Amino acid sequence: MATSSSLDGESRRARLLEILESEGRITSSEVAETLDVSAMTLRRDLADLEAAGRLRRVRGGAVAPSQPRSFAERSGRRAAAKRTIASKARQLVPQRGTCSFDASSTAGVLLAGLTGAGELTVVTNSGENFEAAAGRPGIEPVLLGGTRQETTRSFVGPLAELMASSLQCARFFTSAAALDAVWGSSEATPEEAALKRVLADHADTTVMLADSSKLGARAVARGVGLDAVDVLITELDPDDARLNPFRELVEVR
Repeated sequence: MATSSSLDGESRRARLLEILESEGRITSSEVAETLDVSAMTLRRDLADLEAAGRLRRVRGGAVAPSQPRSFAERSGRRAAAKRTIASKARQLVPQRGTCSFDASSTAGVLLAGLTGAGELTVVTNSGENFEAAAGRPGIEPVLLGGTRQETTRSFVGPLAELMASSLQCARFFTSAAALDAVWGSSEATPEEAALKRVLADHADTTVMLADSSKLGARAVARGVGLDAVDVLITELDPDDARLNPFRELVEVR
């Protein structure tokens, strides 16, 4: 096991944040080897960064802090993974009928790439995703009203939940701030979590779009339980060991 490092503490912590930004999470065993530090040194660095609000420690490493992020900021993170997920999910979007999409940037990538729709109604609580759907032929977008969260620019609250509960959709495409095999999905705000539960309750099929950095983590507000999720799509190969905790709970793609 490594016991020392050529990097000083400040440089190590800066490097840890770079890894978190590019990979979406920090895996302790891999990073300790990469930085040539002991497990104890790494734990201290992660504890310091968590105290500063720069990350959140989870079992086996750390993830980004659970806080609302702007749509533009979310769009720029893990862009290649989102494109892979959207490519896999596209075949599950019907040409006709009604489907709901949450306010995630991953759902936005999926919507922006849709082709061949005939008479598809797209319901979303995101202004950005509404605009992405509006630009696609054969799609009629519907924006759920409600209280707009300034950071995420998504619409949530009782009015949005009431509108969502009045609709029955063939499929609900949703992402999450975190996804745990026991907890299910979780979100940065209770309001976002509550609306997603309503949308899942009023969909025949719920499709979870989650990049691998979300797996095994928990955020602030519990969202959709895995008993309400039918399909999990990640950028990983379906046989990847990181998906093992989910295999008996949902269909993995």
